[in-house]
Formats: sequence, C-alpha cells, structure tokens
Amino acid sequence: MRPLNTAVEKLIPSALVFAVALTFIVAVLALIFTDAGPVTVVEEWGLGLAGLLEFITQMALILFLGYILANTGPVRKLLHRLAKVPKTAVQAYLFIFVVASIACLITWGLGLVAGALLAREIAHVFRERGTPVHFPMLVAAAFSGMVVWHMGYSASGPLTAATPGSFIEDQIGGTIPISETIFSTWNIIACLVTIVVVLGALYLIAPRDPKAVVTLKAARSDEEVRVEEEVVTPADRVDASRIPTLLMGLLLVGYLVIHFSGGGSLTLDIVNWSFLALIMLLVRNPFELIALTKQAASNVGEILLQFPLYAGILGIMSGTGLMTVISEAFVSISTQETFALWAFLSAGLVNFFVPSGGGQIAVQAPILLEAAGSLGTDPAVAIMAVAYGDQWTNMIQPFWALPLLAIAGLKMRDILSYTTIVLLASGVVFAATMVIVSL
Repeated sequence: MRPLNTAVEKLIPSALVFAVALTFIVAVLALIFTDAGPVTVVEEWGLGLAGLLEFITQMALILFLGYILANTGPVRKLLHRLAKVPKTAVQAYLFIFVVASIACLITWGLGLVAGALLAREIAHVFRERGTPVHFPMLVAAAFSGMVVWHMGYSASGPLTAATPGSFIEDQIGGTIPISETIFSTWNIIACLVTIVVVLGALYLIAPRDPKAVVTLKAARSDEEVRVEEEVVTPADRVDASRIPTLLMGLLLVGYLVIHFSGGGSLTLDIVNWSFLALIMLLVRNPFELIALTKQAASNVGEILLQFPLYAGILGIMSGTGLMTVISEAFVSISTQETFALWAFLSAGLVNFFVPSGGGQIAVQAPILLEAAGSLGTDPAVAIMAVAYGDQWTNMIQPFWALPLLAIAGLKMRDILSYTTIVLLASGVVFAATMVIVSL
C-alpha cells in the first residue's frame, strides 16, 4: 500500500481543487458531446449553483448538530465505551467499518457523522493505551460504510420508485415496492456479501508496520465542555437553567412521535431533528449549548463552499443533456443479459460527476427504465443498478467524504488509497450481482 499512498499524496489535489477541475472537465465534455455552446454551458452552470441549497443546508446541519450531539457528556461516554471494544488496530478498522455500515443502512447521514466521531474516539483510546493505530485508515474504514448506503432504508432511488405520484410511476404505470428493491432477497444477500468482502479487503490492507502508522495529531479536548458563566442577573439564571432546553427537547420528541405514528419515514430532515431533540435533552443548559455551538461552527465551512460547485456540475450535466448522452451510450451496447451491468457502470461514471443520489435518479432513471422496458428487463433491477453505481464510486469522490473529513481533520488524499481498494473490492460484488440477476 505504501507506493499507492505516496502516489496519492503527491498527485491528488485538495477536495476544492478537485471540484474545480471536475467543473471544467464536465464543461469541456458538454461542448464536445452535446449541441450546447459556451454560453449555454456557462448559463446552465450558473443556474445550477443554487440547485442544491436545501440539500446543502441539510448537510451542514447534520454535520453541525452531529458534532454538538457527540460532544454532550452522555454521548461522549457512549462513544468512549464503544471505542474500547476493539483490542487491536486491525480489530479497530474492521469494527468501525461494521458500525458505519449498519448506521449507513439506516440513514447515510447518521453513518457519516457516527463513523467520523467514533474514529476520533478510537484514536484517543488507543493513544491512551499506548497502542499505535493508523488514523487515516480508521477514517477510511468509517467512510467505507457509505459503499452500502443505497442498499438500505434511506436509499433515495428505491424510495422514489416506491412513492405514489413520482415520475417513475408516471413512466412505467405503477410504483416499484421496496420488497422488490431494498428488501429483495438478492439485494440483501449482495449487501451482506459486500460487507464481508470489504472487511476482507480492509484486513489485507491494514498497516502493520509501526513506521507506516500515522496517529491522530490533535490531543483530546476536555472530557466535557465546562461552562463557568457568571450568574448574576435573572436573565443569567434562565440561561443557566435546564428548563428551556428540556422543554424544547420534549417538544421535538412530541413532533417525532406524531411523525412516525402517522407513517412518516426517516428522512434527512428527521435525522437532523432527532439529533436536535437529543441535544436539547442532553445538554445541561443554554450556556453549554452555546459553547458547543461555537466549537461546531468551524466544521461547516467546506460544505458551504464546495457543494454549490457540485450543484453547478449537476446543472451542466442535466441542462446540456450530457448525462443523457452518457446513459444512452451505455444503453446502446446493452442486451437483456448485459443491461444491468452496463446500467450499473454508467451510473458509477455519472455519479463521479454528479454525486447526488436523488439528482442522478431523477435524470438517469427515465432513460434506463425506458431501455429496461424495451429489453424486457425488470424495472426494479434498473433502479438498483443506478443505486449500486451511485454508492460505488462514492469511494473515490470527495463530495460525501467532506463532512467526515471535516470532523476528522483530514484531506481526501489521506484516505483515498484505502477507499480505492474498497471501490475495487465492492465493484466485483456489485458487477457480479448485476450479471446474476440478469440471467
């Protein structure tokens, strides 16, 4: 692994430069392969910049609230207990991948934040033991949980296909129940096999040479945020009271109970409000919450800066028709037996430029569903092909890693050599699954 690490460290730029480079690559491809001229490309890019504002806010909140929640006293103690479970460095890498995978299968946002925070805590625990553990490998293993997220409960593609009134229902004349996608036997088996195969890959690439180990640089902060605000006025006594945050936490819990009892699903917004409810219930008073907020705010910057650039790339891809060109190129060489495989590969390629599961489903799914219908392929397979491709190339795409890297204090190039191996290992399982379900 050392030669690959060295090459990645020297050749891979920062995530910001990566996003800028992708922008110009996509613009050039649009000029070459579509009818769009320079003015149209720039216009679609500009219009697209604001296309993910709601999502950007959701991502910023999940990072912001997740950081605050993890630094409340009770959660820090829970993370500390979990971090003590693995006894060796190799066990730590495998343990954190399993935890992150389970969390991502529930909802990817929880997986990203939980994985990053647990990685830091494990690094601290191993430092206290005097046992070396490779921190970039820990973070890479945590991020690798994202390689199965689109097979789980928060999978945007299958959930869209199962939603009455969606564009997919309009196109194929009915919905596709999640029993045929997420909860199909073949998808569950593929998910389990993927986890096992990635575990094997992580075991094989885990650094065992003490000289190659890079430990966590930052020392542990205080166990809890100690707030020693002077309480003089009646207003100070309110800020030092547990009552305001407790009341707000109970109100949020009440809303969540109503939401789920009415059949509501676990969306990204609900994850955020769940985090906020727990924060309000666990902090000692508003003073502590304000102190935690100041700490958390510094982690949100990269998302606010870089995600609009990816929204602009999505604008070029969809507005100029470049995404359609790529999808149709793969469809044109497909047969009934190879359609699922080519659909998966095309989705993996498109995801590299448009790493938004919802946006990719909206633009690419109609093309693949039409092709599936003409070839006599199960539309559920087409939807899962997009889902598999979307999660697959996340391993080498900085978009989803940004929240995790912000918490960990690393750069994409620090973990890329490891996640590239995860890409290769999981790709074998995904491709084999697509071939098998087409037989």
